[in-house]
Amino acid sequence: MIHLDTSFLIRALDSGSPQDRQLRNWVASGATFGMSAVAWTEFLCGPLHPSALAIADELIGPRADFTARDATVAARLFNESGRRRGSLLDCMIAATALAEGAQVATVNVKDFRRFEAFGLRLV
Repeated sequence: MIHLDTSFLIRALDSGSPQDRQLRNWVASGATFGMSAVAWTEFLCGPLHPSALAIADELIGPRADFTARDATVAARLFNESGRRRGSLLDCMIAATALAEGAQVATVNVKDFRRFEAFGLRLV
């Protein structure tokens, strides 16, 4: 499973973008997609066109809930990766992907690469 980060999903909905092409390749290969409820919240904050919402909603399976266990992992990621200001949502998204054993597709690779030491796989 591939969890889409907000940054990737937004760009993937832009027809002809590199992320759009990558997403189409993954769909053609039979990949399945998920997204954390945290990233979905970021996406819904928009602005977004109703058609983009419909496409994203159809593409992505059930959003992964952010659980108390995920909260513990996210706090560990935050504390052990440098307590970077503005990174808590990324820690929450990474924790959810780790819990589901999912890879993360993101445009902001540098923001997520530091979680690879904790087992996160980027695609």
